[in-house]
Amino acid sequence: MHRLARSFVLTALAACCSAAFAATPADQVPHGRLPRWAQPQSYQLAFKVDPAQKDFTGTTVIKVDLKQAADHLWINGHDLNVSKVTVTDANGTQHDGKYAVVALQEGVARVDFGSVLHPQALTIALEFSAPLNQQLQGLYKVSHAGTPYAMTQMEPISARFAFPGFDEPDFKTPYDITLTIPSDLTAVANTKQISETAAGDRWKTLSFARTQPLPTYLVAFAVGPWDIVNGPDIAPSEYRSDVLPLRGIAAHGEGHRLQHVLSETPSIIHTLENYYGFGYPFGKLDLLAAPDFSAGAMENPGLVTFRDWLLLLDPDSPAKYVRGSFNVTAHELAHQWTGDTVTLAWWDDLWLNEAFATWMQQKVTMKVHPEYRADLDRITTAEDAMENDSLVSARKIRQPITGNGDIETAFDSITYRKGAAVLGMFEGYVGEGTFQQGMRAYIQQHKFGNATADDLIDAIATAAKQGDAFKHAFDSFLNQAGVPYVQTRLEQKNGKTVLHLSQNRYLPAGSTGDAARVWGVPVCVRYGTAEGSKVSCEMLDKASDTMTLEGASTPTWIMPNANSRGYYRFSLAKPEWNALTQHVAALADTEQLAYADGIDAGFRHGDLNAADALAALKPLAGASTREVVVAPLGTVNWIYRHEAATDAQRAVIVKWVKDAYLPRVMQLGYHRKAGEPDGDSLLRAALVHALALDFKLPEVRAELLKQGDVALVKKADGHLDLAAADADLLGDALAVAVQEHGKPALDALIAELPQTTDPAQRNAMLAGLAAADTPELANQARDFALSKQVKVGEMAAILRGGRDTPAAREALWQWFTGHYDQVLGRTGSFASGVLPKLVGGGSCSTAEADRLQAYFKPRLKDITGADRGLAQTREQTLLCAALKAKQNPAMLLR
Repeated sequence: MHRLARSFVLTALAACCSAAFAATPADQVPHGRLPRWAQPQSYQLAFKVDPAQKDFTGTTVIKVDLKQAADHLWINGHDLNVSKVTVTDANGTQHDGKYAVVALQEGVARVDFGSVLHPQALTIALEFSAPLNQQLQGLYKVSHAGTPYAMTQMEPISARFAFPGFDEPDFKTPYDITLTIPSDLTAVANTKQISETAAGDRWKTLSFARTQPLPTYLVAFAVGPWDIVNGPDIAPSEYRSDVLPLRGIAAHGEGHRLQHVLSETPSIIHTLENYYGFGYPFGKLDLLAAPDFSAGAMENPGLVTFRDWLLLLDPDSPAKYVRGSFNVTAHELAHQWTGDTVTLAWWDDLWLNEAFATWMQQKVTMKVHPEYRADLDRITTAEDAMENDSLVSARKIRQPITGNGDIETAFDSITYRKGAAVLGMFEGYVGEGTFQQGMRAYIQQHKFGNATADDLIDAIATAAKQGDAFKHAFDSFLNQAGVPYVQTRLEQKNGKTVLHLSQNRYLPAGSTGDAARVWGVPVCVRYGTAEGSKVSCEMLDKASDTMTLEGASTPTWIMPNANSRGYYRFSLAKPEWNALTQHVAALADTEQLAYADGIDAGFRHGDLNAADALAALKPLAGASTREVVVAPLGTVNWIYRHEAATDAQRAVIVKWVKDAYLPRVMQLGYHRKAGEPDGDSLLRAALVHALALDFKLPEVRAELLKQGDVALVKKADGHLDLAAADADLLGDALAVAVQEHGKPALDALIAELPQTTDPAQRNAMLAGLAAADTPELANQARDFALSKQVKVGEMAAILRGGRDTPAAREALWQWFTGHYDQVLGRTGSFASGVLPKLVGGGSCSTAEADRLQAYFKPRLKDITGADRGLAQTREQTLLCAALKAKQNPAMLLR
């Protein structure tokens, strides 16, 4: 009894006095992830926003689970003026807190409690004001036709510009949002509006339903005189019992142009629900056309935001926008499952969001619009990623995060396109049905929570009954950068055809990288037989191996990437290349794309000279499939720009292009025909652009100039007659007009752009301005890009022009370095990582690489993410110079 009493006294003493004796964490300012001893459980967000003003005010109330005794906690906030902090403990006692920014550039702040508090549930209330952001981050201000709007873009780490909080993806909580706005405006948010109350003479307060658990980067709302258009309700499905309301939202006067995307959306939702076996979980769906936007689109659950030209469509809209609208909508809606329902645990697994949405978008498109050939898009975009992945400075898919710059630059072709290609490769290896079973299990296991790469791979491996070897193969693509380079050699042995396979890392000529690298590569080879062809597959998970080609003809031919399903490049000995070239017309169009990439890889590796590459690529120009037809153009354009050194050598390239493509252009004509397939419109646009602007064919330029001239004629209302040109060719027609007519054409576009709200026409005029090809006119266009008459999200479209020749790049360099502060001031931190490429992209000499390094290196401390952009742009420049030095231009004349 005595012992029991003593124990009770000690326990009571510990309970009552733990706060007094506990030591606060002796931690440092977190420059990476926030500590986990304080975790948010829910948010109440209240904002007072008038888009006509410069600033907004707000209150953030966060329920926090304090897991250890502390006198402070760390949160995120950037450019916020926090005027009051109130800490309420579990007993309801209020404490005056203090908010102090401790890492300005990173947006990290410390909230002091005033005393040590023991582990418990706390409520932290922060009252603040902040500017409406001017750089398309956080809660930002835009305008349309002179009218202001306010909207959000929180991903990846911009929520801290809008409200103080725990701005990391695995802190996933529900949100209650209220917006106090001018009474004549409307507002939308992630969830349905549930109430409206008057808040004074000219204000009203809107409350929205509690959200599902979300990370901060998916919180979204928008305020302005929006047009809100009801779309077709999305009917219940096997996996969703309720009708899903669908709406389109656009700036005032633009809502009537939302009907096309709204009509396409139900089929996308049903396709995704059927694949995942899980109904859309967010209650309502709004698609918003943003007047200005830093990304292509953003997957905010319930309120998906897009660049306006992706949603605002007319019957004569350019075909690339119509297709782009469907593809991007499918991508963002796929995120509702991979990214929103299941969220990455940390930014090193961003591919769990973006690669999966890209891969799933392609599946949805193939289901709903098979004529769009998303299977070919997967291949061409994967090959685009391979260009970046061939750099020593390339990111891994699962790149360790060392700071905010790594987060901001993770949204690249490696994450999206390589990631999607790797998923498609392993889907092909285990089978589509098996892969789907794994994906369904993954969604169910982690719904409304967070996941890691290991969670996903385990789910796929379990469904496929695969063990550690499969996981190792998958991990080999996630955790190391680079493209596998599969070399092949045929041998006749004991009456059988044996294919010797070896692998290392693909590195272009001049690379300083180490090629010794091994992946687990699912290699599939098509080879010739007496009856036609067969496919043989194996997992190549060591440096070399062999494969017996059963039933191969003698001699045979091989296509080392059957169906182009694998994320790898391949090489062949010259006799095997010749044999494959003879059979290229009989290959599937998927394999013809792999063939084109193989030729380009051999050329950039230094194994093929320009003449050999041109000869091998020529048969593809006559193909029936658009993607195959245009596949040679990248290689041919490089040879024209960088290798052909004399007029005679350039004439050889121009003749090659003219012979290969001009008959196709003449067949298509220069205007869209009534009822023509959109693939014809896209092919026309691609070929006309290349022939007129890359290779300068006079006859094509003359046809475009006719259209440019009529487009630049003023109508009775004083506006240019932009609709007079073919919608798909308008940008190129204006570009040729600027190059041929000079200042009068440029001045006309500069005068018209501020008067035009149509996003497709604005994009076409930006293309015309970017095409200015004298230093004086190019600089006039660049100066205009810095003005408020050009939207922040449009500026780069002009600045990317003027880099085709050394002289043009010199003029761009001089302008950029003279206006560096203004460019940086408009772009903001999210875009600063691309500045080296903006000014240095397309360079091809050691001198250009050196000046880029010398200029940006001392500025890296001020522009997060630019170190990777600098390393990659510099390496690309040096590789271009090395390949140029290795090639022999004289071979073009033989």
